[in-house]
Amino acid sequence: MFLKKVKNFILLIYDDFDYRWNCRKKLIVSKRLIAISKCISIIINHRPMPSKFPLTLPVSINLSSFSARATIQNYYQYRHIESPGWSLGWAWTKGEVIWTMSGAFATVQGDCSSFKYRIPHSCKTNPVIADLTPYTSPRNMSENCCRGGLISSYAIDPKRSYSVFEMTVGNLEPNSTGYPPANLTLLAPGPGYTCSQVSDADPTKSSDIGGKREIQVFRTWKSTCTYSSFLASETPNCCVSLSTFYNPKVTSCPECSCGCKGPGQMSGQCIRDGKESDIVECSDHMCPVRVHWHVKTNYVDHWRVKVTISNYNYVRNYSDWNLLIQHPGFRKNTTVYSFSNTMLPSAGYSDEVALFWGLPYVTDVLVQVSNEQAGSVTTDILIKKDLQTFTLRNGWAMPRRIYFSGEECAMPLPDTFPALPNDSSRIRPLQHLSLFLLVYWTFQTLLIRI
Repeated sequence: MFLKKVKNFILLIYDDFDYRWNCRKKLIVSKRLIAISKCISIIINHRPMPSKFPLTLPVSINLSSFSARATIQNYYQYRHIESPGWSLGWAWTKGEVIWTMSGAFATVQGDCSSFKYRIPHSCKTNPVIADLTPYTSPRNMSENCCRGGLISSYAIDPKRSYSVFEMTVGNLEPNSTGYPPANLTLLAPGPGYTCSQVSDADPTKSSDIGGKREIQVFRTWKSTCTYSSFLASETPNCCVSLSTFYNPKVTSCPECSCGCKGPGQMSGQCIRDGKESDIVECSDHMCPVRVHWHVKTNYVDHWRVKVTISNYNYVRNYSDWNLLIQHPGFRKNTTVYSFSNTMLPSAGYSDEVALFWGLPYVTDVLVQVSNEQAGSVTTDILIKKDLQTFTLRNGWAMPRRIYFSGEECAMPLPDTFPALPNDSSRIRPLQHLSLFLLVYWTFQTLLIRI
């Protein structure tokens, strides 16, 4: 009877700018944080297969191949994997091959000329794996696979925050229990992740039969990867503009936030510096996406904000976008009219963090610009006042930081925020009442004399 062993391979990926929480519940604090963002884990469970030559190799020691189930689990609260989807790469260290695969595919088969009777799925020493589409034939699927490489963020849709594929790995060395792969790379879908060397970790448990059966793993491999927006893109992809009901001035996005217009480019379509495939509407900020925050109304016990997201990209729609806003006012109850929303833990920071995303079939797609009219989605947010902290002075009503689909947006400088009129900051409510009473008494005196 063949041995029943299970190995486990975990890849952990963290965000450079957020609180980071690894899969073993250890809190790691980074330098620039606003919310807990947890991790992405990639788990591969191995089951040894019998040797192709059982008469010459003792099956209890020598195993020529093993089956594997890989699970990519996204624990990021607001960073999702969007189109064209994830791709996972590594380098085999001992000439292993992938015999079969379901739920995903190796993008290149490689040179398999040394195999005469059975051709492997991939003979590449550095395979790159990509997800299948939902329309794949059922015989090529595995459970919870095939989402076209799209993985939701954990806070928005936990049920779609993971993807699974299975494979059979062979051509192992004699007396080998397997060697961890090297040079792990994750594109989700572009660059930005840097991974450490794969190393052994404590074994964990895996589930089978739709979660009804628990399997103890034999071995765990782990690599930690950090995400850097600077590696992903040298310039931001979005910017923020501001306006209020009490000041006609509009604070525009900072000039050249995402790049600068080239010589002679005044209007129409522009190509961003170093982004040949990124055609945007010519503007002073040159950003594909702009977020506008407008302080709309001030009530007795509430205040209202209008948030508008505009797409200036001519070649791209943003599906399943999300917006992260940091503001101390979110400590109080909010009512959001056209977006879905949730609050994220802020680990004791006074500025709370709210996550917004579109309603299905209503505001979940931010369409591309057309006919010089930017595609946009918008919502009003009604925020209950904290009378001890609420003020319209000194830019308090403006957001502290905004992220669009996981990327930080360029903010205007505080000294450019719309300010209260010069005299209003000096006049107190009691002074307003005194002025009103003085006018009223003067008017009554005149009426009596008449």
